[in-house]
Amino acid sequence: MADATVLDFEFEAHASPVADADRAALLANPGFGKIFTDHMAVIHYTADRGWHDARIEPRRPIQLDPACAVLHYAQEIFEGLKAYRMPDGGATLFRADANAARFAESARRMAMPELPEDLFLSSIRELVSTDRDWIPEGDGASLYLRPFMFASETFLGVRPAQEYLYLVIASPAGAYFKGGAPSVTLWVSEHYTRAAPGGTGAAKCGGNYAASLVAQAEAIGHDCDQVVFLDAAENRYVEELGGMNVFFVFEDGSIRTPPLTGTILPGITRDSLLALARAEGITVREEPYSLDEWKADAASGHLREAFACGTAAVVTPIGRVKGRGFDFTIGNGGPGLLTEQLRQQLVSIQRGTAPDPHGWVERLF
Repeated sequence: MADATVLDFEFEAHASPVADADRAALLANPGFGKIFTDHMAVIHYTADRGWHDARIEPRRPIQLDPACAVLHYAQEIFEGLKAYRMPDGGATLFRADANAARFAESARRMAMPELPEDLFLSSIRELVSTDRDWIPEGDGASLYLRPFMFASETFLGVRPAQEYLYLVIASPAGAYFKGGAPSVTLWVSEHYTRAAPGGTGAAKCGGNYAASLVAQAEAIGHDCDQVVFLDAAENRYVEELGGMNVFFVFEDGSIRTPPLTGTILPGITRDSLLALARAEGITVREEPYSLDEWKADAASGHLREAFACGTAAVVTPIGRVKGRGFDFTIGNGGPGLLTEQLRQQLVSIQRGTAPDPHGWVERLF
């Protein structure tokens, strides 16, 4: 079996790449997840050969057999990270090594082969270098990178597949939430839970998100931006949003966030914010926080701020929380001082405009 960590990427240029003028028009207002770059990274895996045939090639449809394993048994994982345009025209990656490690952890949980972390990082670097002109400029803009892997073997049988396909696609991105609102409104799910102990809550697999969509639709039906889930055991403690971790800021300046117990995705943005807060001397507690506490603390003013965080949404203030029989506002309903401070610190490091004491940023070119 070949040593996958030293695979060289073959390159196939797109025969008809998007014209410069058309690309510039798309980058002026990219939205989120709607437009894509010219190329993608592809690596194959088979049980007998291991990882092989690494390529950067034109982005195009994937041909699948109707009996493709992923369509029946959902062996699929993904990641999300960003490349940022620097003021001097260069580009950075932020903590891509953490994404590589989490991708491997997700693979283990889903009985899939682990992609070597060096090969994960090489695929990202090669694609960004190839499609560097697609990295947008401007506040909040970035090139969103979506590595993913799925079972590609043609068979019907409940067992781990023997063949897999790994790809990376790239999408120029603006703000995740539409409308430029200063904060978001959440809906507390009463009937649905995101994950249970022993499940796949800590893995970044598509099934977790598919299971959240009916609750997210319920949230939108109540004029809310996002759903927030409670724990599966007691339906009492706040866990996370449909695709983001959650933080609470109190009147004494301390921060609290739900602990990682296997039911919550270990967010890289979450981990980064914890490190930034601790470096500032802020008291941080990773402890359970109940919905009843949330209501009472918001009513008394003990809770001053709350925010959600993730790669796509970065740091997003939470202004209002709704559910069956309750509706409350947090602080002044808009961004809080500490929320904005942490967001600005994080974004400045990501874009290479502030010192990086943690060694999180990699300059690509």
